[in-house]
This record gives sequence, structure tokens and C-alpha cells, in this order.
Amino acid sequence: MNTVAFVAVVGFALSLLFHMPQTEACPPSCHCKSLAEIKGLHVDCSSRNLTEVPALPINTKRLYLQNNSLTSLPPGTLDSLSSLEEVKISDNPWNCDCHILYLKLWLEDVSAASLADVRCAAPAPVKMKPLGQLTGNELGVCKRLLPIKCLEFFWRDLVLIAGATITLILAAWALKFSKKLVCQIDLSRYDSRGWLLGRHTFKNHKIL
Repeated sequence: MNTVAFVAVVGFALSLLFHMPQTEACPPSCHCKSLAEIKGLHVDCSSRNLTEVPALPINTKRLYLQNNSLTSLPPGTLDSLSSLEEVKISDNPWNCDCHILYLKLWLEDVSAASLADVRCAAPAPVKMKPLGQLTGNELGVCKRLLPIKCLEFFWRDLVLIAGATITLILAAWALKFSKKLVCQIDLSRYDSRGWLLGRHTFKNHKIL
């Protein structure tokens, strides 16, 4: 085998090795296409009658999930897609109760344009209303409306605010006490000098 043929075989083998993980990672219910110019995958899962999001390649750049039967997403479903640049998730029968909060917060961080296209299919009071316009009261009552990390940040901030408030109160009290102490020292010095001065004048007057 000459050098040119050997290089061609090695290049072909490396190409297969490089593309194999991407091909294996592509969900059977979706179509994946390599985006060579941006080194990622275009994952098309649209119009597949999906009721849940399949396991997606971590290097997904473009994700199409529109026109399926998705009603909600479990928390953390899309968190691994750190390199995602485009997502289409409209035309699904989203159930906009408190369980849709994860999707709402995720789209607010990743794709505000996609959030504007998502409309609720249920419950009846919010039917056809854009998900991005829903308030906390409209999303229903849940035991936990925020992710665990958000709650941890809330309690941390609450402790910090309480600590800062207590520190300011103690500082103000210490400042007030120090001023009162200085005034008392000054008054005691004044009384002492006045008393000594009066005593000295009295003695001189008696001598005279």
C-alpha cells in the first residue's frame, strides 16, 4: 500500500470515528444533520407525535420540536444543551399549570423569541394565551414554584439581608453610645475644672 492510499484509509477511519458518536447519539425518533460550519448538530424532532422529549445529543445547536404532542417538560430536560443556539418548540398542546414553569424559565434564558411563539392549550382560563405573558397566579398553586437553586438563592439572600440589617442597627447603636459617652466625659471634665476653679477662687478670696 503506497503512502497516499494509507493516508486516505486513515482519514476515512478517523472520519467514521468522529461521526460515530454523533450518529449513535441521535434519537431514533428524530433526524440529525451535521452542521460543519459551526461544529454541531441540527436535530429535527418536529411533527413526530412526541409526548416527551427524547435524549438529545449534547452538541445540539439547532433543535426543532414543534408540531408534536408535548404538554410539559420535566425540570432539567434541556439543561445539558449548553451549546444550543436555536430552538423551535411551538404548536404543542402545552398544559400551562405550575409544571410548565421550568419551560418558561428555560426559554426566558435561552430563547425569548421562541417563548413568544409558545401558546397554552390548557387549562381553559389561559387557552391560547402566550406562555411568556402568564403570571405566577395563572400558573396555579404548587408546593414549589421555583427550582431548588432559586430557593437556595432566596434563603441565602434573606440571610445576607438580615445580617446586614442587624449590622447597621448595631453600628447605629454603637455610634449613639459613643457620642453619649463623649458628652459625659466632656461634662465631667467641665464640672471638674469648674469645681477646681471655684475652689481656687474661694481660697484666694478668703486669704484676702
